[in-house]
Amino acid sequence: MDFKKLAQQYKSELLDKVIPFWLEKSQDTEYGGFFTCLERDGEVFDTDKFIWLQGREVWMFATLYNKVEKKQEWLDAAIQGAEFMKKYAHDGNLNWYFAVDRKGQPLVEPYNIFSYTFAVIAFGQLAIATGSQEYAEIAKKTFDIVLSKVDNPKGRWSKASPGARSLKSFALPMILCNVALEIEPLLDKDFMEKTIHTCINEVMNTFYRPELGLIVEHLNTDNTLADCMDGRLLNPGHAIEAMWFIMDLGKRLNDRKLIEKAAEIALAEVEYGWDKEFGGIFYFMDRLGRPLQQLVKELNRSYVDTLPVDKVFRAGIDAMLEQLDPYTVYIPEEENEDLQMMLSKTYGGIGAIIHKKKEDNVIINEPYFGSPAHKNGLQCGDEILEIDGLPAKGLETKESSDRMKGKPHIV
Repeated sequence: MDFKKLAQQYKSELLDKVIPFWLEKSQDTEYGGFFTCLERDGEVFDTDKFIWLQGREVWMFATLYNKVEKKQEWLDAAIQGAEFMKKYAHDGNLNWYFAVDRKGQPLVEPYNIFSYTFAVIAFGQLAIATGSQEYAEIAKKTFDIVLSKVDNPKGRWSKASPGARSLKSFALPMILCNVALEIEPLLDKDFMEKTIHTCINEVMNTFYRPELGLIVEHLNTDNTLADCMDGRLLNPGHAIEAMWFIMDLGKRLNDRKLIEKAAEIALAEVEYGWDKEFGGIFYFMDRLGRPLQQLVKELNRSYVDTLPVDKVFRAGIDAMLEQLDPYTVYIPEEENEDLQMMLSKTYGGIGAIIHKKKEDNVIINEPYFGSPAHKNGLQCGDEILEIDGLPAKGLETKESSDRMKGKPHIV
């Protein structure tokens, strides 16, 4: 692979296409700040302003000015975004909101620590670009608030009940080290070195799990694996990004072994997260292959009514099994008792797995061989209209099943 050619390709894509797009399309010239909800053609589809993204754009343009070229248009874009943030994005005490509307009216309270961290790097890089003491003070004071929130990132805005399960987040040591490096000229040297080594230790010796060969997103506070949705969560792209960052630190520390280990983990993450059918890397994954809470959260947010989570999961499992063969069927725990009764010949019922159709009729899913349902010619897909003379439509699956049970050989 020609890395020089590849580097030039990425540089050209960034400076000739990506940056001009955001410079032209994302700036709100009327109220200040940036639009970040854009279609591929640059059309704005939502004008709400998320503070971590405002900070990210300020940082991006300031960093380009500091490290690539002293373009005035980049500096101007960074300054106008920072002035919007300074005026509207916090509560007056540098508690940074999660989101504001187009004009700067707060929408979501300052619960998210990443609003703070992106404010730090935004004002830190802009202080370096402009020499502004005011911007530097905003960066340093906000960083102090970030450090004070490490053990309780959401602070008084946390929705967790007292004594609730507590998890450590992989994102936190990574972002703290990254933030410190971004504002390094504003910080004490000893603090920087301590922060770097703490980050490396947390990432490589705690969140990297040799038994998995992968990095997990959350752990119990005693550094053990957590068997819950957050605890099982994997994000291969996030882990690959982290390994790039660790390799950069390895280069800084002249630590060849650290670089090689990070490269090894990055390749393992690519292998694990790669979509072998369509290409690309899966965003979120569950280390035990279970349904993801991100899907549930999105459905809860978008679904017009109360989301029947159990039905969603069951439908998802059934759909996956349909891709295998006609004979593999998922039998949930509540139906397993009936199956065991049948196998032991103590079952009293028609002898079939049933479920609901969308229009709420009860239908035969699978008649068991040799059962009354099978002997009387019931087939998969047959609808049950009445049970004991009562309409079956509208009954839940379990209620329908219970109504069709009884002692064997009694009609």
